[in-house]
Amino acid sequence: MPAKPAPIKKASPKAPAPKKEEAPAPAPVEAAPAEVAPPVEVEAPPAEAAPAEAAAPAEAAPTEEKAPVEPAPEQPKAPTPPPPNEPTSEPLEVTVDDKSDTSVTITWRPPKTIPANSGLDGYTVEITKEGTEDWKVANEDLTVSCRYVIKNQTTGDRLLIRVVAVNPGGRSPPATIADPVLVKEVGARPKVRLPRFLRQRYVKKVGEKINLVIPYSGKPKPVVSWLKDGQPLDSKRANIRTSDRDSILFIRQAERGDSGSYEMSVKVDDFEDKAAIIIQIIELPGPPASIKIVDVWGFNVALEWTVPKDNGNTEITGYTVQKADKKTGDWFNILEHYTRLNATISDLIMGNTYTFRIFAENKCGLSEECAVTKGEATIVKEVIDYKPTPFVEHDFTEAPKFTTVLNDRSTTVGYSTKLLCSVRGCPKPKIMWMKNKMILNNMDNPKYRMISTGGICTLEIRKPGPYDGGEYVCRAENTLGKVDTGCKLEVKKPLHADTDKDE
Repeated sequence: MPAKPAPIKKASPKAPAPKKEEAPAPAPVEAAPAEVAPPVEVEAPPAEAAPAEAAAPAEAAPTEEKAPVEPAPEQPKAPTPPPPNEPTSEPLEVTVDDKSDTSVTITWRPPKTIPANSGLDGYTVEITKEGTEDWKVANEDLTVSCRYVIKNQTTGDRLLIRVVAVNPGGRSPPATIADPVLVKEVGARPKVRLPRFLRQRYVKKVGEKINLVIPYSGKPKPVVSWLKDGQPLDSKRANIRTSDRDSILFIRQAERGDSGSYEMSVKVDDFEDKAAIIIQIIELPGPPASIKIVDVWGFNVALEWTVPKDNGNTEITGYTVQKADKKTGDWFNILEHYTRLNATISDLIMGNTYTFRIFAENKCGLSEECAVTKGEATIVKEVIDYKPTPFVEHDFTEAPKFTTVLNDRSTTVGYSTKLLCSVRGCPKPKIMWMKNKMILNNMDNPKYRMISTGGICTLEIRKPGPYDGGEYVCRAENTLGKVDTGCKLEVKKPLHADTDKDE
């Protein structure tokens, strides 16, 4: 069939598969070739049927298609041998970090290249004296640190130093310090590193502990010494503890005698550095030396006092003034943190007797004792002779005066009307009404009604007629004079309804 050659061609790249089958096949065929002749004849046709190779693969196609499905017949590959271990590259930047008279301290950096399969086990430090090639290992065991101190050396020797990295691959190329290293401590000028808080006056109270740690530097180790006010320290009062890096001044319980200027000195050969520390030990002050009452007047008392004899080894910052009434004996603060040496006490109570006392104050606080006035201050009651001013009665007499005058007005016949005015005067004025200069008498003519109340004068005209119009006058009169006010009254006739219709 023409469809079968396609898989044959695809299987052609897998030519090794038939070779695996040929290996077991020849063994049985070659086992009996001498007795059986037919096999000789069978082997000839394949040589003559060379052009029919396409048919043979076609028949073997089913076998070749199953080969890729079954991987079991494949033989396992031999394991790949591990790569050989390789040493690292040389360590980097080998330098001298520090020196003393018997040792040299060196540092370095790890190698740039460290194989992943072998890693790094550690370092070996080797030394030899200048001019020789006899390299000796300085460290018995490998060191994993990149810093090593080469000890037990002779002062003045010149050493060549190298570092080798070691791993399973062997030793790396050595990294050597270029110049020989002289075994001798590196000198440095001494320096006192005084803390900032000690650069000004250091103040402590009596009984407190003093523990000052002052660092210093210098090579070789400086000689440290202490002085107080130019004299050696008293070991019974102050203890000095000195290490390689600092010196400690320790006083268990400070006293005022410990105050002064302390000097620390560090010296290396001909070089020296000094630092001064001023220590001040303070305590509560004493009371003012004296106090007295200078003057008493009115409700005020003037006081004066003097500074304390003992200020507690520091300046006085103020005073507290108190007063006590003789009746109660209780003390009260009048002035606090007062800085002057005199004061005026005011707003005292009349008739009371007062005593005063004063406390001094510094950075530690108020003095335990106080200064009390010997005398007392009494606020005396003043006797006042009262002389009243004689009473002068006010003269209220006044001539009559109209405050509201009469005004002209008009009215209608048959409609009552009133004339109003107001008057004042003392004594009370007498009121009189007149019409056309003729006095009106209320009793004689009931048409008129005259009322005078509270200075208001009223004339009521009841149902005036045409002849009641005219000039009206109101007169007010008392012992001091008289006054008139007048007006005109017009009485109009009413308009009748019949007259309006005719018009």
